[in-house]
Amino acid sequence: MRTAAAIIGAVVLGVLAGPAMAAEIPVTSRIESVTVFPAGAEATRAARLALEKGEHTLVLSDLPAEVVPGSIRVDGKATAGLDIQSVDTRRRYIPRADQAALQAERKSIEDEIEKLRDERGLIQGQQDAAQTQKMLLQNLAQLPARPQPEQGQPAPGTVAAPQTDWQQVLSLIGTGMVDAQRSALDAEVKQRDLDRRIEELEKKLSALAPGRVEQTEVKVYVVAAAPLEADLTVRYQVPNASWSPRYDARLVTGSKTAPSVLELARRADIIQRTGESWDGVALLLSTTRPTANASAPSIDTVTIDFAPEPQAAALALAAPPPMPMMEAEDAAPRRMKKLAMGRDADVRAPAPIEIAEQGAAAAIAPFQAVFAVPGRMTVPATGESKRVFLQQDQIEPTLTVRTVPKLDAKAYLYAKLVLPKGSPVLPGAVSLFRDGTFVGSGALPALAAGEDYELGFGADDQVRVRHAIADEKRGETGLISSAKTDSRNFRITVKNMHERAVDLVVQDQIPVSRNDEIKVEYVGPTPTEKDIDGKRGVIAFKSKLNPEEERQIEFGYRVIWPGSRAIVYQ
Repeated sequence: MRTAAAIIGAVVLGVLAGPAMAAEIPVTSRIESVTVFPAGAEATRAARLALEKGEHTLVLSDLPAEVVPGSIRVDGKATAGLDIQSVDTRRRYIPRADQAALQAERKSIEDEIEKLRDERGLIQGQQDAAQTQKMLLQNLAQLPARPQPEQGQPAPGTVAAPQTDWQQVLSLIGTGMVDAQRSALDAEVKQRDLDRRIEELEKKLSALAPGRVEQTEVKVYVVAAAPLEADLTVRYQVPNASWSPRYDARLVTGSKTAPSVLELARRADIIQRTGESWDGVALLLSTTRPTANASAPSIDTVTIDFAPEPQAAALALAAPPPMPMMEAEDAAPRRMKKLAMGRDADVRAPAPIEIAEQGAAAAIAPFQAVFAVPGRMTVPATGESKRVFLQQDQIEPTLTVRTVPKLDAKAYLYAKLVLPKGSPVLPGAVSLFRDGTFVGSGALPALAAGEDYELGFGADDQVRVRHAIADEKRGETGLISSAKTDSRNFRITVKNMHERAVDLVVQDQIPVSRNDEIKVEYVGPTPTEKDIDGKRGVIAFKSKLNPEEERQIEFGYRVIWPGSRAIVYQ
């Protein structure tokens, strides 16, 4: 093969017709790689072909019907000069490649159905005969009950008619009824079996794909300067595909001498209903959203003026509104161009390490992250979720024990993690494991490198919490103008049963006045934090609790308001 490489130009949608005499050459391609976005995907197909010198029309008819208009790009490499004149695309119904096999299978099923229906007709005849036999036997069984005709003396030279043996007749009727009933039941069972087989075959027949399928056809008009071999690449975007992040947070709490460790494993759930199966493809996951808005919304001017006089307002309502001026935009046709293409994806899997799953290679850019999943993956077009492993970060967390005893007399273990440098964390569900045991599920928000976040890992039974009302009083104050008071004091007791010290956070609340005439006075030690997460009145006490140490926190408040009014806690 000649070493000189000629680049095939990229064209989005050709607007010029190809040469009328160009020979049409069907081109078969296969999907080599797929880049999946949070919404949508970009597939890359590859095809190798040999061309003679001259003009040709390359026809690719295996693209799905849901291709995003304007996203098709054609490029590649060739061993000699090869120019793309234009690229045309259209949706059309294309006969299936396995049309002959499909028709033969349909004919076989139809013949089998016809045979079973003929057999069912014979069984129906057997059942009808059994029913007729049963009806005759029932009529015969009525004869003994009918009045017998009077018998006179037989004529001279004749023999008297023998007497009917009704006992024998009834015995024969009973035997015949049993045989007829057995025959009818046997026919009914065979009919049910035949009906079931016919129904299954009819479902199979209806489930066969139609003889034609809707696909996108791409015609590439090219001119070869000499006989050559070319590697053609077709890229296009499709909807109905997406990936979403999932996380496993595995916390090893450690011991008195061993530090705690948090392993954050990143995974991705991939689904697609694009109309084509991704079999053995190189899979990339991108955080880019190509189908989202590309620009910020436009905001209009807000003006303020005096309200019009009543008469002027009536005239304004009567006048028709001015017609808006439409700005005409000149739609210039796109020009065809040639692109220098020397881009070979060189995504290498990381060096083998002794871990259960191989991580994805992450390429981090200022505005996006791309994960190259190692190996080749298969994702069916059925919408079933395909979960892949991306990477794992090992973080040394800060453990704290948090309790809200007013609402729940339990302590909960929290791990604060600081995201290491690298790819950002996208919002997604997280499965929580503590010392190898699944303790629940949560959610991670969008986090950038260096940001910190706290994850809860369930109740900590080694920290005991009690909450009690220490004092509660209501009364009046003042000599001239009376005022009412409401005083409440609380006692919180926390004991650490661990062999090591723990960082403790106790959260509670005091009421907040919404009126200047209602005064709230706090009583007790100064809280470490106030108005947590922007919530007024929510306070926290932070401290370190040594092993076997028990600590009490007492605080309260007093509310004062005019005696002539009533208050309500909301």
